[in-house]
Amino acid sequence: MIRINLLSVDKGRAKKKTASFQVGNKMAVGCTLILLVTAAFLGWRFWSLGRQSAALDASISAAQLETERLHSIMVQVQQFEQRKAQLQQRVVLIEQLRSGQTGPVHMLDQISRALPTMLWLTELRQDPKADNDVLIDGRSTTLTGLSDFVANLEASGYFKRSIEIVSTTTETMPLPPGELIKFQIKAQFQQLGAAKPAAAAAKTKAGG
Repeated sequence: MIRINLLSVDKGRAKKKTASFQVGNKMAVGCTLILLVTAAFLGWRFWSLGRQSAALDASISAAQLETERLHSIMVQVQQFEQRKAQLQQRVVLIEQLRSGQTGPVHMLDQISRALPTMLWLTELRQDPKADNDVLIDGRSTTLTGLSDFVANLEASGYFKRSIEIVSTTTETMPLPPGELIKFQIKAQFQQLGAAKPAAAAAKTKAGG
């Protein structure tokens, strides 16, 4: 008669079940730990990205404020430059008006001072080809009077050298009998301050 020991078989099966249960528990614990670590890392990463995003937003806001401040300063600088240019234009215009007011006065005064005896003027006008050139028409009893008139104008310092004698013609004068010299000269008017440097340069050149 054969006997089978069932207790030993049951014990073996129980040991296998216990070992399998322990392995399963270890795997479950390991997976749980992995999930916890992963969740913690993701949470930390999300928090870190949130801080970085907040810092970037703060930097962008600060940069925008700085850009607006610099833009307002640039606008103020442009306005200042425009006002400065307008003031400079006004100053130039005022100086031009002043020189325009005093220039003809000096010119007429110097022409009247340069007139010799027996010479008179019939017309004085601006040359249409040049703003500072004037055409002077007149009569003289002698050529010497005309040459003296030209020399006096050049010596005044208000007219550039050399004054051009455009034309001279002789007219017969019935009463008293004689001849008159009709002339036209062209002179370039300049302010006395502009004539001094030219004269000084001419003296320096002559001395050298």
